[in-house]
Amino acid sequence: MPNVRAVPTLRRRRLGNALRAYRLAASLSGEVAGAAMGWDESKISRIENARARMPPGDVAALLKAYGVEDVDAVAALESLARDAGKQGWWQTYGDVVPLSYTDYLTLESDAESVHVYTPSLIPGLLQTGAYAREIIAATAITRTAAEVTALAEVRKTRQAILTTRAEGPLKLWAVIHEAALGLRSASQPTLMKDQLRHLLDMTELPNVTIQVMDLHATAHPGMLGLFEVVRFPAPWPTVVNLENLRGGSFVEGTDDVKAFENAFERVVASALSVDDSRAKIKDIMEGTGA
Repeated sequence: MPNVRAVPTLRRRRLGNALRAYRLAASLSGEVAGAAMGWDESKISRIENARARMPPGDVAALLKAYGVEDVDAVAALESLARDAGKQGWWQTYGDVVPLSYTDYLTLESDAESVHVYTPSLIPGLLQTGAYAREIIAATAITRTAAEVTALAEVRKTRQAILTTRAEGPLKLWAVIHEAALGLRSASQPTLMKDQLRHLLDMTELPNVTIQVMDLHATAHPGMLGLFEVVRFPAPWPTVVNLENLRGGSFVEGTDDVKAFENAFERVVASALSVDDSRAKIKDIMEGTGA
């Protein structure tokens, strides 16, 4: 059977980066690491650069050669090696879902928790179908109507991670600026009333925390824009996702990530309490009419 070229998925890149970090920490060259496994140096290089698959059964042996015997670290890398080539459910949508979005969906599916601040819209995991389509149609300005519909379906399907994920629901902490709760749709008069009611329903989930940033709140770091702090079970490092008109980008590295974690703490402190946020959402919903 001919060799199948490995696709450098996000999970494979994360695995390669972790293995490289452990090798460098052990002060081993690729040649020495390969010799310890009976491989040539090029295989180590291909694995670390996500161009070759890492057999899950070889993870423990390679890490032992690097002096890593922590059972949690070994188990985490073995799990990632097993899942590295798996196709996500979003792959059925083909090229409609851009690479940066597929990378984020992969991160989200592996995450333990997401902390998000949004200054002008409802976070994707909390959107109704009608709201999602309205927002995507307005922001994905190069997309066809069919592609907008497909992306709205993807956004709704994502939300199962809050309720039905096999390994347990994602923990979501969302701080939403009050301005995002006042959107109006000329074509769908009840759009925001339905969306706000959905937010209230979502606050009933034990893994979902929602706060509102009051219009009259004091200055805070979130004034610079939307950001998401995505956390994973140990030993995986936290990643920050930033979004703009052309898609998302990731912030990694201890110091940079810590800055966003501190920023989110300050955003939380500036926002209304959970109970006051529910009251605010209810008041706005009751004032929408329709």
